[in-house]
Amino acid sequence: MQEHSNHKRTKVPASVSKDHSTKLKRKDFEKKLEKLQAELVRLQLWAQHSGLRAVVIFEGRDAAGKGGVIKRITERVSPRVFRLVALPAPTEREKSQMYIQRYIPHLPAAGEIVIFDRSWYNRAGVERVMGFCSEQEAKRFLEMCPIWERAIVENGIVLVKYWFEVSQKEQTKRFHARINDGRKTWKLSPMDLESHRRWYDYSRARDEMFLATDTSFAPWYVVNADDKRRARLNCLSHLLSLIPYKGLKQETVELPERQKPHGYMEPRNRRYNLVPDAF
Repeated sequence: MQEHSNHKRTKVPASVSKDHSTKLKRKDFEKKLEKLQAELVRLQLWAQHSGLRAVVIFEGRDAAGKGGVIKRITERVSPRVFRLVALPAPTEREKSQMYIQRYIPHLPAAGEIVIFDRSWYNRAGVERVMGFCSEQEAKRFLEMCPIWERAIVENGIVLVKYWFEVSQKEQTKRFHARINDGRKTWKLSPMDLESHRRWYDYSRARDEMFLATDTSFAPWYVVNADDKRRARLNCLSHLLSLIPYKGLKQETVELPERQKPHGYMEPRNRRYNLVPDAF
């Protein structure tokens, strides 16, 4: 019997999308994003100062926009503090190990915030739906996962879990974009196509995963992801509200003057392999 918290919960329908009467303009989005990313830098400095350890898990349907949010989190901070983990398919050796074993080395040390682009919840989702593990293995994982996560939290690590939910209509639209846009074809895999077909299999797996692992000490937070810009801002803002940090006083920085040349001159006969001006 899992312990459940008193935090506000809402039923997760087939889509948690909301209709927004007006689209968030790019200029407004960029302005709000800039402020949130500045706060992420403050969080980074606090993590380094205090020894904070945190794990942020991103799960959800294919094409739900997890990668876009992760990019906005990591693009203005140090990869040595905000460490991204996106594991490939397990090797034959890893398949023979205890399932959770391959994730243990990636947990944070002091001053690190580890972001999992998909995580140990692969077993509850893609592995279960696609038959990469047995039903018994999937159910055993759901039994053991809360025990494992409680150990993480009780060790002092902040654990945040996000599920990105996208509607059928929007997912189909994004898959068509991946098929037809040369910049996005790399995002499309046979697994993506199969996930589109198996919508309801994934829905059932998601529902059972929530039931077993949405606990008071490690709750799931569902992100309405049909509107990409709002999803990114909402998720960043929410993440900053969950991880405790304080702004540190920064010393005033003055740019020093350049040194004197002391007779240095650029070489006249040195030939450079210049990149041609194509634009």
